[in-house]
Amino acid sequence: MPSLVTGGRPHPIMRKLTSIGSDPDNDVVIQGPDVAPTHAHVRLEGGRFVLVANSRANVICVNGRKTRKHPLEHADDIDLGGATLRFNLWDEPTTIEVERHAPLPEDQLQAYRRLLAFSISLAQRQDVGSMLEALMDEVVALTGADKGFLLMTDDGGVHVHTARNLNRESIAATLDHVSDSIISRAIETREPVIVSDALNDTVFHASASVMQLKLCSVMCVPLLFSGELLGLLYVGNDNVVNLFEEQHLLVLAVFASQAALLVQHAMQRAALTQDNARLREALVGKRFGSIVGSCDGMKAVFRKVEKVAATDIGVLVLGETGTGKELIAREIHRRSPRVDGPFVAVNCGAIPENLMESELFGHRRGAFTGAVENKVGSFAAANKGTLFLDEIGEMPVHLQVKLLRAIQEKSVTRVGDSKPTPVDLRLVVATNVDLEEAIRQGRFRDDLYYRINVISIDLPPLRARDDDVVLIARFLLEKYAEDYGRPITGFSNDAVIALRKHLWPGNIRELENRLKKAVVLADGPRITSVDLDLDDDVLTGRVLPLAEAKDAFQRRYIDEVLALNEGNRTKTARDLGVDPRTIFRHLEKLRDEADEVDA
Repeated sequence: MPSLVTGGRPHPIMRKLTSIGSDPDNDVVIQGPDVAPTHAHVRLEGGRFVLVANSRANVICVNGRKTRKHPLEHADDIDLGGATLRFNLWDEPTTIEVERHAPLPEDQLQAYRRLLAFSISLAQRQDVGSMLEALMDEVVALTGADKGFLLMTDDGGVHVHTARNLNRESIAATLDHVSDSIISRAIETREPVIVSDALNDTVFHASASVMQLKLCSVMCVPLLFSGELLGLLYVGNDNVVNLFEEQHLLVLAVFASQAALLVQHAMQRAALTQDNARLREALVGKRFGSIVGSCDGMKAVFRKVEKVAATDIGVLVLGETGTGKELIAREIHRRSPRVDGPFVAVNCGAIPENLMESELFGHRRGAFTGAVENKVGSFAAANKGTLFLDEIGEMPVHLQVKLLRAIQEKSVTRVGDSKPTPVDLRLVVATNVDLEEAIRQGRFRDDLYYRINVISIDLPPLRARDDDVVLIARFLLEKYAEDYGRPITGFSNDAVIALRKHLWPGNIRELENRLKKAVVLADGPRITSVDLDLDDDVLTGRVLPLAEAKDAFQRRYIDEVLALNEGNRTKTARDLGVDPRTIFRHLEKLRDEADEVDA
């Protein structure tokens, strides 16, 4: 296993980013005359480990040569501010073992065998409670103690989680049964502590807890995972002095390092399971098929879908980009008598104008240049099922005539063909465009509008759906954490605040994209506002005058919609329902402000 060795002690590199410095929060803590709090990092880049200085002032030497960034090789010698380390890409036997070629002593072999059996036993246990009991049984048996305690950290303190005796039985225990001074020393130093004769020990003999408990032999070892203190292993014997020796402490420390890894994973899995159970319970009554929502606006939508689904009436779904119009169309299809037929979705705004007629109605081979074979159009493909035409407001006017004819006559004629083909389907269309305004501007035919707008369903934007944003976020988080194999257990408090405060110009589609990125890149078990790129939403909490707040909101909202539309000013103006000159004036104002800053 790759490791950094300092003072003869290996520090395994188990993460993509390993911090090194004098601060105790680093993954590898070193001391030296010029060692910075965080002096450098070891990063995994392209399959290689690279040593990088944290700042220009931090001195790094690799094999005697000064550098700021260096790809590491096996056995490289590193000097960081006067502290020396060695990088090993793989474990090597010690010099004594190589020279003697002697077999390991039987007690060492037995310890390694027990460590292997211990690791396998813990890895096979799914229940955290039984895992911790097995851990303590093995530790008590290994050390010859008459009892052992597993102490877990909790909100800055510790508590007794598991207590076992030599007979593999659980015993009642509290912090009154262990020495607070010995525990404090292990927590403070994060190093193993051994006390062979506590009552006569020069350090601990005056401790109230030692005198009260009349301790003899004690060992206390921290459980550390990625620099975080999970808890402590505490074993003792009240009857035998000098029971524990340094080799016992070393073996116990090895067991503790392996146990910390397995226990951390088990606790994360248990927390994730509990969160998922709570989420599933919270979603009961708040799901409508594949759609999640409980606000009044969505409940009205669900009621309307239930009523229209059983009919064959055409439906117009209205709503901003990313509000889930296709999900509503699919739910109408799923609840309709046509559920066994196909569901065909077409985005009219994503098809080039010269190909749209062929895409919708099909074509014969040779009908135009590039038509090398017959093509079945979307209308024919949706026969006996449902055809969903998204962004119907983007359809060119000359094709609107042919679409109207196809709807009225229930037949289509392929490009290059003269014979119509009958089709039997249900039509559901959607748009984020104000079709009545488009009719006034001559961009949409009124006869087509009245044909498709038999029943309309208006989806509320995400910013108007109360706490639905948190509900949907938790639902999606569970899905993406499972899809990408990431041990994410939930959201931090600041993330929940940011989810509620953000205006979501991209609606659910924006929420999905932010969550996917956060799940993949998050470092901790909980998603934060920084992971969501919404930390500014949490920090901007000061009260503004109403006029200033309106102006700030308008500017920010225009910027977000512009970014969503990749800078397309015309589409942004259309989405916002304003004159394009409003967007141009907004951009000119931004340029003027930038020029003032530069000046």
